[in-house]
Order: sequence, then structure tokens, then C-alpha cells
Amino acid sequence: MLHLYGWSSRVYANAFKINKKAWGITKVEFLFYPEGTLGKALGEFYALYDFDVMPKLENHDVFHILTNTGTKIQDEIAMQYLLFGNGKRSLYLFAMIFIGGLIFPEYFPCYIQAFKKGRNMASFYEIEFKMLLGRSVEELRASLELKTNLITIK
Repeated sequence: MLHLYGWSSRVYANAFKINKKAWGITKVEFLFYPEGTLGKALGEFYALYDFDVMPKLENHDVFHILTNTGTKIQDEIAMQYLLFGNGKRSLYLFAMIFIGGLIFPEYFPCYIQAFKKGRNMASFYEIEFKMLLGRSVEELRASLELKTNLITIK
């Protein structure tokens, strides 16, 4: 399932993110952002999990940071439920929810909890977080949890 996720996310980026531009920032460059910022947290996320930046899908990694969602396959499925609760709708999301629910039905209570968490957060799935890399992670998390109008870019 994890290999399917890795493969399918690359196909998704190439097929459905045609007009989206990759951020063009390496995982090492993220580490040069100031302590406590989203950029620095993203660099630390890539270093901790030994992940590479997936062009055009950088926002997905930000979602992990802002929602405190893990990276195991069950966590990736829970992330899709969270995004569904947050209002996102896509063929890829529905496929991951369906397949993940079939393969890991024992995690369904966690998936429902993730859905509710997403529903109770301010809408964030369409935000382009590249412009917010210098902002405080805690400030961004707080604005999501309070359902405030998330961002005013300064």
C-alpha cells in the first residue's frame, strides 16, 4: 500500500497538477529558515523521515506538520479523511479513502476522528503555503484550530 501511495502521488502530481508550479526549494534549503518557522519545520520533517521534496506536492508535507499527522500508510489515509472533512474533493482522495478503508478497516474509528478534526479546522487545503514559510508554525496551527481566517500575507 505504501508503494502504491508513493507511485500514485507522483502520477497524481503529473496528471492533475499540470498548472501548479513546484516550489523549487531543496530539503536542505528549508533548514536555513529561522527556528520555529514553517520552512524550518518542513526541512526538519524531510530530515527526520529521510524524505525528498516531491515537486508540486509540497503542500501535502505542510499538512502533516500543521495537523500533526504521522507518515505511516494508515496516517496517510487518515490525512485524506481529514482533508475530506476540511472540504477537499478529488478523485485521488476518494480512491485513497475507499482503498484504505477496505485494506485497514480496523483504523476506521481513527479515520472518522480525522474527518471530524478536518471539519472542525479552518479551511486550509487550497492555501499555497510557499508564501507562509517564514511564518510561525504555532501561529499557523492556532489559526487553523480557531477557524480564524487563516492567513493575511504580509
